[in-house]
Amino acid sequence: MSPARGTIFIEQARVLSQLAYDAEQFVLRLAAPKCAAHAEPGSFVHITCDSSIPMRRPLSIMRAHAGAGWIELLYKVVGAGLHALAARKTGDELSVLGPIGRPFVPHAERPRTLLLGGGVGIPPMVFLAERLSAHHRGLRGGGAALQGAWKPLVLMGSEVPFPFRTRPSKIILSGMPMGTLACMPLLEEWGVPCRLASCNDFAGCFAGFVTELADVWLASLGSAELAEVEIFSCGPTPMLEASAALARRYAVPCQVSLEEFMACAVGGCAGCTVQVRTPEGPAMKRVCVDGPVFDAYTVF
Repeated sequence: MSPARGTIFIEQARVLSQLAYDAEQFVLRLAAPKCAAHAEPGSFVHITCDSSIPMRRPLSIMRAHAGAGWIELLYKVVGAGLHALAARKTGDELSVLGPIGRPFVPHAERPRTLLLGGGVGIPPMVFLAERLSAHHRGLRGGGAALQGAWKPLVLMGSEVPFPFRTRPSKIILSGMPMGTLACMPLLEEWGVPCRLASCNDFAGCFAGFVTELADVWLASLGSAELAEVEIFSCGPTPMLEASAALARRYAVPCQVSLEEFMACAVGGCAGCTVQVRTPEGPAMKRVCVDGPVFDAYTVF
């Protein structure tokens, strides 16, 4: 029996809000109670952008509130489908298939979680940070101060303006380069430290790639601290490859969420297959249902 059977739903989701940011980036909130109740960090939805466009588009879930029954998606307009999605207004209905995919799985023995998000790879990192911050109080919707053993750090990179208003961090964080202070305010409200990176000279951001900023922070840790680190990464393929190389250099585990073009997104067409190393040898795996999250060492 397919592990996805009984956990993927199709809903007529209602647009609750659509916020526009620079560089044609949008945050879309949808009323989709079944998806919201079952979504996990790393899950995505396959969404119908407009009735005139037959092919759905896969979008990562950035937040999900089971109690209120909504999900949030962050996307950047690329192509006709997402251009049509950006035109949808509050009250419009969209067909949503989800949640789809195997999520990130943090391990309690590695509580120092390093979350790396690049561009449209930011959403799963926000979702994972929210889930970790709420974990020890049993909350599903976020808003909790950081509790218990988890020690997440979120590093985000973007070459266009970030899809939120940045501000200087109020959380003191050792191992960061001088002047690297910009953060995502929402994460700080949850008690999760965050820093930003860009090659475009944005105020308060580290001047370079997000994986380079991660390298600086990892280099500041002692062996006992590194033994607690696990990396989670989502973004463009070169960034994921760099994340895997970084993990190897510091001998820490790493999970990556892959990006691939998808047709059906439920494992039927096998159009999103990638080669993965297994104990039995190389194997072709479907990113949609066997992933999108994989052990970085098996892919890169």
